[in-house]
Amino acid sequence: MITSKVDTLIINASYLITVNKENQVHKNYSIAITNGQITHIAPTEELAHLEAKNKFDAHGKILAPGLINTHTHLAMSLLRGWAEGVDLQGFLDRVWTAESLIMNPENVELGTRLGAVESLLAGTTTTLDMYLFPDAAHKGAVSAGIRHISGPIFLDFPGLDGLQWEQRIELAKNWQQVLSEIGGPNVPTFLMPHATYTLSPSHLKQVSELAQQMNAGISIHISENLSENDQIQKKYSKTPTALLESSGVLQSQTIVGHGVHLTDDDIKILARFHAAVAHCPGSNLKLGSGIADIKKYQDSNLAVTLGTDGCSSSNDLDMWSVIRLAANLYSERNGAENLKADQIFRMATIEAAKALGLEDSIGSIEVGKQADLILIDLNKPHLIPLHNIFAQLVFAVGRADVSDVWVDGKHVVAAGKSTLVEFSQLSAQVEKVSIRLHEHSKK
Repeated sequence: MITSKVDTLIINASYLITVNKENQVHKNYSIAITNGQITHIAPTEELAHLEAKNKFDAHGKILAPGLINTHTHLAMSLLRGWAEGVDLQGFLDRVWTAESLIMNPENVELGTRLGAVESLLAGTTTTLDMYLFPDAAHKGAVSAGIRHISGPIFLDFPGLDGLQWEQRIELAKNWQQVLSEIGGPNVPTFLMPHATYTLSPSHLKQVSELAQQMNAGISIHISENLSENDQIQKKYSKTPTALLESSGVLQSQTIVGHGVHLTDDDIKILARFHAAVAHCPGSNLKLGSGIADIKKYQDSNLAVTLGTDGCSSSNDLDMWSVIRLAANLYSERNGAENLKADQIFRMATIEAAKALGLEDSIGSIEVGKQADLILIDLNKPHLIPLHNIFAQLVFAVGRADVSDVWVDGKHVVAAGKSTLVEFSQLSAQVEKVSIRLHEHSKK
């Protein structure tokens, strides 16, 4: 039944990108939001009778679902530009040293807040974020208003957080309570084993058993470069993916970060267990790790989503650049005639939502879903004329074109600025940490 009052009306959108099953695009449409959910989608004139607490005119703009980043490390925004001119192994050596100097719960919260603000301003409304001190990270992200999926990280060794193995297990068992206490937009439970080269098979098995008990998803780095594959093959006579299978990890909903160098058998294994690959082309190219053959994955029914990785390897959290790079690499590898821009955009929206188990809540603009929405201002020289809207989204739109963002129906970015975080204060806090890092690194 149509009600006369709603919380928010976004009217006169020049284009509304649904990303629903039919991939419908509507012109001159409006939507209504109540209690964080989309309640109406219709031509503007059909919703003229509704009263709203908040009303926004979207004329001259594209209304689209928020982007979903399925592999990142938001707190590492504090290390942007710190590890340059190195491959993955050199990157890890340099970054782990820097982390030991500044990464405590307070700074993880700060770095995650910074990363969340950057993400939101660029139109990313959901992130799958792996980092130490996940409770601090979640607090930082929630304070900026993003839908933040995080979870306890698992390593064989104590690491920066100083946790022993049993402490990591205990944190995981209490993680759902931690999420409840911190609050924020609704998110699924995920556990974060770092990688097969930082976890023994027996520990991977413990994580997999715990994930099944908690009905939790799993996010893990896999086959990011050839050196990693060689290391695991020599140690266990298996690929990293085969090790996941034998350890039971793939019994849970799994998103593997990178997956650059998957064998044909690896692809079959991951597809059989309905896992997904978080393709991070920017980070992979910058570190010289290689280029994932995502068409081959998709042709084998292996789901592919998109991620930025962390700022210390990719230098930014701009999903638009990831989308464009993924499309261009696809064309180069498979022929431009095989590229479908709308399918690339779906990888950053509804396909990502499916991989996270959130396809009933986010990833598209449909009645009953949560209002995770972005407005893109078309009144820019590089966005006119508009002949093909998905080509425009994939190859022309940039993060500076995002004007407004809603997460769970809350207006978290208005006219290009965060409504929840005061930037000058955030900038001053980040500068203090930066100075401290430089001072410590000289000792």
